[in-house]
Amino acid sequence: MIKNKITGKNILITAGAQGIGESITKHFIDSGANVAIHYFSSADTANKLKAYAISKGQKAFVIGGDLTKETDANTLVDKTLEALGGLDVLINNAGSLVARRMLNEMDTEFWHKVMDINLTSMMFVTRAASPYLAKNENSSIVNLASLAGRKGGHPGSLVYSTSKGAILTFTRALSSELGPQGIRVNAVAPGLILGTSFHNTHTTKESAAATTAGIPIQRAGNADDVARAVLFLASEYDGFISGATLDINGGVYNM
Repeated sequence: MIKNKITGKNILITAGAQGIGESITKHFIDSGANVAIHYFSSADTANKLKAYAISKGQKAFVIGGDLTKETDANTLVDKTLEALGGLDVLINNAGSLVARRMLNEMDTEFWHKVMDINLTSMMFVTRAASPYLAKNENSSIVNLASLAGRKGGHPGSLVYSTSKGAILTFTRALSSELGPQGIRVNAVAPGLILGTSFHNTHTTKESAAATTAGIPIQRAGNADDVARAVLFLASEYDGFISGATLDINGGVYNM
């Protein structure tokens, strides 16, 4: 293993044992980091990742929780600090479309549920973690947004797209607020990333094929495409990139 900026750093990844999150966690482990892996339902994968990290001589900690609950988010950060001894990087990856619903099918409870999963949970974890990130000379936060937050998403993703668009603004606002404390805040906005439970659940093969046909580089993305970008932004915790969103979509949206 080549020593790099991430070697020996303490990383917290929310929803770090499923889909894109699993790939992000593995990339950090392979870069020599200590990891705290949060999961909601993927306990088996989380424990396998923990064993993998420990086999490489690194610290690893696994914890379940519902991050839409303030107490669970606070506990996640507290337990991470106990297990790892500090925090250098926070990856806010947890989120879900939940289901496709059009505006005329939208009930208040569903609106709040999706907003809480994607946005409020991110605020809870970031609020709990930021005082500990600020204890370092340089720290980094990377938020998972989405191409849907740029373009509005496919029909039925109104709440999801709105919440992901808010994450773009959340990222810019936090970068201004936390920058003086030595914390860089950036985001990634993935496009069509196949092979994840998200698209396996919410995207038909026909829709995926139609979307792929419109991607300039003529392929869909995969979880590793996103994880490499997240690792780069995280490793720039002492760099000059802050308040930025990196679009990972094969050229579909290139503003």
